[in-house]
Amino acid sequence: MSYGPAANAAIAKQLIELFPDGAELDADGQLLVGGCRLSELAESFGTPLYVVDERSLRDRAQRFRDALSERWPNSRVVFASKAFPCAAVLRLFAGEGLGFDVAGGGELAIALAAGVDPATVVLHGNAKTEDELRMAVEAGVGTVVIDNHDDVDRLERLAPDGQHVLIRYLPDVRPDTHEAISTGQAGSKFGLARGDALAAIARVRTSGRLVLDGLHVHIGSQILDTEPFARAVAAVAELGKFDVYDLGGGVGARYTYAERPPTVERWIDVLTEAARAHLPADARLMVEPGRRLVARSGVTLYRVTTVKRGEPTFVAVDGGMGDNLDVALYGQRFEATVVDRVGGGAPVELVGRHCESGDRLVSGVALRDPQPGDVVAMPVTGAYCYTMANNYNGALRPPVVFCAGGDARLVVRRETHADLLARTLEPQLL
Repeated sequence: MSYGPAANAAIAKQLIELFPDGAELDADGQLLVGGCRLSELAESFGTPLYVVDERSLRDRAQRFRDALSERWPNSRVVFASKAFPCAAVLRLFAGEGLGFDVAGGGELAIALAAGVDPATVVLHGNAKTEDELRMAVEAGVGTVVIDNHDDVDRLERLAPDGQHVLIRYLPDVRPDTHEAISTGQAGSKFGLARGDALAAIARVRTSGRLVLDGLHVHIGSQILDTEPFARAVAAVAELGKFDVYDLGGGVGARYTYAERPPTVERWIDVLTEAARAHLPADARLMVEPGRRLVARSGVTLYRVTTVKRGEPTFVAVDGGMGDNLDVALYGQRFEATVVDRVGGGAPVELVGRHCESGDRLVSGVALRDPQPGDVVAMPVTGAYCYTMANNYNGALRPPVVFCAGGDARLVVRRETHADLLARTLEPQLL
C-alpha cells in the first residue's frame, strides 16, 4: 500500500505517540528514542534488544509522585517491581523517592542489589515461603502484606517484635480486564474475603510481634476505567479505620491507537476522592503502579529474518514469545514499525522465531516494504516483557540499554549460551 509524503507523515505522527515522550524522526527519517537512532542501537548491541528512555522513566516517577502528594500529602508511591525488575530501573526510581513492592525472594534480592532502602519495601505474595519471609525480616523489609493465615503463623515465629504488616482484602470487585490479571473478584487466589479478613485483623491485633498498620487492596492490571477503583476503596473502608491503606495499582497503559486510559492525575483524583469520602482524613495512602510507570518508556528492537509474501504476508523476526509473552498470555495488542520507514505500508503478520503458531507478535500491523535485515521497533514494551523473558527454543534473553541525551549505556548484558548451560551438571549414566 502506497501513501504520499503528507499521509505518511500523519501516520508516523500517530505511531510516534505510542513511543516514549520525546521520540522523533531525524532529518533522514530515522526513529530516535532518548536521542539515539534505533538503527544504530540495533547495530551496536544486537537484537532483540530492550531500549529504555531514561528521561521518560524519571518523568513518569515524578508525575505519579507529585500527583499523589499534591492531593494527599501523607502518602507514598510504591513501584510494583514485577513490571520491570531490573536493578537499574529500581535504582532510578529510588532516587525519585519511590518505594518498592516485591513479590518474592528474587525480586527482593534485585531490590537490595539496587541499593533500595529495605524499609521502603512492601513484600507481597499469596504463597510466600518460610525462607522468603525469613529473608525479608532479616533484611529489614518495612512492610509484609498478609495474604493468608499461614503468613501470620510464619511471621509470629520468624519476625522480630514490631514487624509492620498490612492485610490484603478481597473486595469482590471485578474490573474489565483479562481474566488472568483480574485479582479483586470473589474466587481470586489473592487476599482474604470479609470474614477471613476480619479474623486476621483480630488475630494480628493481639499478636505480640506484629504491628497491624492497615489494609491492602488490589483489583487487577491494565484497567482502563476508573470506576472499579472507587468501588474498591469503598469496600475496604467497610472493615474499619486504620492508619494505612495501600490501594494497589492496576491503571492501564496505552498500547494501541484506540486505547484511551485515564491520565495519571485522573486516576489519582478518583482514588483520593474516594478516600476522602470513605477513609480517615489522617490515614497514610499508598499506591502501587507498575505497568503504567514503565510500559511506554520501553521499546523492543528486532531484526527481520524472513518475509513470506502472500495472503497473508508473514514477516518473521529474530525474537518473539521468548522476549514478549504478553501477546500469547493475555492477547495484548501492540503496534510496530520499520525504524527508517515509519508509518504506512500494508498489513502483515509480524511473527516470531519460536516453534509455536501462537508466536505471533502483532497481527495485521502495517509495515512499509519490510525486507530481511530491517530493524523493527515495537513500542510500549517496558512492562512485563523483560520480566517474563524466557529460554524457549534456547533463546537468549535480550540485553537492556538505557538511552538519555543521545548516549546509550548497557545495564543488562545479553544472555550467552554459557549462561544457558551454567546450571547443567555432568550427565550421569545409570
